[in-house]
Amino acid sequence: MRTLFKTSYAFDINHLVDPGERARVGLLILLALGLPLLLSDYALSETMMFLCYAVAGLGLMVLTGFTGQVSFGHAAFLGIGGYAHTWFLMQGVPFLLSLPLAGLVAGAVGALLGRAASKMHGFYLAIATLAFAILMETVFGAAEPLTGGHMGIEVPPIALFGHVVESAWQSYYLYLAVLLFLVWGVANMNRSPSGRAMIALRDSETSAQSLGVNIARGKIVAFFISTFITGIAGALMAHQLMYLSPETFGLNESLKLLLMIVVGGLGTISGAIIGAVFVSFLPNAIEVLRGVLPAGIGEQVGLEPFLFGAIIAGFIIFEPDGLYGRWRKFRLFLETYPYYKRASAVRQKRYLKTGRFR
Repeated sequence: MRTLFKTSYAFDINHLVDPGERARVGLLILLALGLPLLLSDYALSETMMFLCYAVAGLGLMVLTGFTGQVSFGHAAFLGIGGYAHTWFLMQGVPFLLSLPLAGLVAGAVGALLGRAASKMHGFYLAIATLAFAILMETVFGAAEPLTGGHMGIEVPPIALFGHVVESAWQSYYLYLAVLLFLVWGVANMNRSPSGRAMIALRDSETSAQSLGVNIARGKIVAFFISTFITGIAGALMAHQLMYLSPETFGLNESLKLLLMIVVGGLGTISGAIIGAVFVSFLPNAIEVLRGVLPAGIGEQVGLEPFLFGAIIAGFIIFEPDGLYGRWRKFRLFLETYPYYKRASAVRQKRYLKTGRFR
């Protein structure tokens, strides 16, 4: 097993201290930069949708994975970001300014929701966010002057410095740059006082408050950052969809985002990326499954959300650390073979049992 020796104080704050991990991340970035040379425009368009989901999963990971606040309605913030971005573009706001403004609109709404839900936990918080998502879907349909109602609204194309971005490879590099920037920002946030406070809230609110953490403020900040990132994902996704309607941001989309971080691995940035890969291929797998199953089952309308729920339940029961956790166990097996012990990879229990402040 590889042993890492600390030779400087910077070792504790560097992102990738393991040489093997640095090499893997570097190879992935090089592969991502070279994809336009290998893929067709259609495949590149599908890859851009994956990048949108990766950004959205990163946003939900901040709230659920790092802070422990379950959200069943994050697709609503995809819609808020997408509609706000479209409206700004129609008013003549440049793309590079409209994108962060759409994130700020979604973040402001998320902060208000976080303030209202700061005293809720677990099941009650999940129901509150679910009710918010249903409410926002109704608002999207009713606010016809802004959203086009149920008829939908066309999304203007991306324009940078007066030049309309028409090529798929140009849009791909733009999306990739946004994802890499946000990954870097979230990784730095985790080492900041706010990020440490979020993780403390997830593990034990009582212990966090005893150390001076403002619980209500921490939750509001987590909601703001999470929904800000999700709003940016919605703005990018709007250009991929090219046409927005309220049904696009319904319950199925919220379940898909939750499925993404649970399958990828809660509490890790890598889990959001891996989960986005899984979710991107899942619709195609479901279509293949529909063709294999009997017609009475394969043609059922609720098959997709049923499978989403079944996969989430299966991972929570049998592999709570997700696919990234499974990869870490496999890597430990390779590093320690033939001295690997199964007990060393068993998920540790938390022995700190504390109540929450009401």
